[in-house]
This record gives sequence, structure tokens and C-alpha cells, in this order.
Amino acid sequence: MRLGAPLPSVKGMETQIALVTGASRGLGRALAAGLAREGYDLIIDARDAVALDAAAAEIRWDGGTVTAIPGDVTDPAHRLALLRAAERAGRLDLLVNNAGTLGASPLPALADYPADELRTAFEVNVIAPIALTQLVLPLLRAAGGAVLNITSDAAVEAYAGWGGYGAAKAALEQASNVLAAEELAVRVWWADPGDLRTDMHQQAFPGEDISDRPLPQTIVPGFVRLITGRLPSGRYRAAHLLPAGR
Repeated sequence: MRLGAPLPSVKGMETQIALVTGASRGLGRALAAGLAREGYDLIIDARDAVALDAAAAEIRWDGGTVTAIPGDVTDPAHRLALLRAAERAGRLDLLVNNAGTLGASPLPALADYPADELRTAFEVNVIAPIALTQLVLPLLRAAGGAVLNITSDAAVEAYAGWGGYGAAKAALEQASNVLAAEELAVRVWWADPGDLRTDMHQQAFPGEDISDRPLPQTIVPGFVRLITGRLPSGRYRAAHLLPAGR
């Protein structure tokens, strides 16, 4: 974790804008809803337009303001559409790079990992978030904003079968680390949410019961603490961000 004095907050001066990718389900949806409750106006995306509209409707029902833009983050035209939405909003305070892919499922050993699947995992989990970050950095700099990249313990631990996904997340972590060193006016966080009861996690364990994993909503308070408290740039684990006793 990189220590440093907190940057001044603009909360309360103007409505803050957050862009959350992969917000139609799982952690992205839960985190978007949590940010809306904190007063953020939202720009959200996902590949599944129907699920994205349902997530947006739920947030609006709770009083949030949200712009939903369906599309694939690996598509340059879609990334440009997200930038244009932020420009129309007049600012961007937070980018959450949550959209991702597990890769091949069931999880294969590296010796058997299809090259095309590996290439896709890096395109979705590394190239796309870096490219989107590049596009919106001028807005984030102007707002003294932040980037939150969702990562995994598979980036730092060796788990059989997780080589493709873990390698991609490790690359995202190092890119985040370098970005934090380069962009001193912007907070850069890369955070491990832990094992959650999500569709992606179920894909990693097809046919198995994962009901013992916590729901994504349970860790949102930790991420809210990270974001609203403007903690120093660095790597975090959601479990360590949650209040004691949760």
C-alpha cells in the first residue's frame, strides 16, 4: 500500500459521477447500487442489455440517477461511448473496472489452456480496462478522482486451474501499481473482493454448490469505505476493509 496525504474531497460541492463496468450482475451491480446510495450519479455498462436495464431500473427505483450503456468493453467504439457519457455529465470522479471474464471453463491446466481463450482473458481483463482508463484519465485528473480495478487472490497465489485468469489479473495488478506511481493526482486502487456467490465463481466450479460463499452485497461497505475515505493508492482486500465484526 502506498502511503500519502489524502487528496481533498469534492463531495458535497458537486454531484460525483462514477463509471462502473460489468454492472448488470454480481459485484458490479451491488457496488453500483452502493455508490448510488452514497450519492453518486452512475454510468454503467454490461454486455447483456436486458440484465443491465434491470440493474438500472433497480437503482432508479431506490432514487439513484443512472445512465446505462450496453456494450462490450473490448470494443473501442463502446469505450468511446462511455467516455462521451462522462463528458456529457461534465466530470468523472471514479472509474470502477469490474467487467471481466473467467476464461476457459471448466478451468484447465496451463498445459491444456487454449491459446484463443487465454488471449481473450487478457483482452477483457487487462487490455480493455487499461484502454478505458487511458480514455477517461483527463476527466479523472481534473476531478482529483480515482480508479478502482477489481482483481483476485488468483493474481498473487498459485491455484491449479487458475493460471489463465490469475495471469491476466496479475498483469492488471502490475499495471495498476505503475499507474499509481505515474498518476499522483489520481487515486489508484486494485482490490481483491474474495470468493463471492456470483455467476463467474459458479463458472469456475460448474455443478458445485457455492452457497457457502458470501453474496457480493456483504462486501460493498468495505469498498465504500475505500472510495469515500480516499484511502492511499495500493492493493486492498475487501475482508480487511470491512468494519470489525462483519
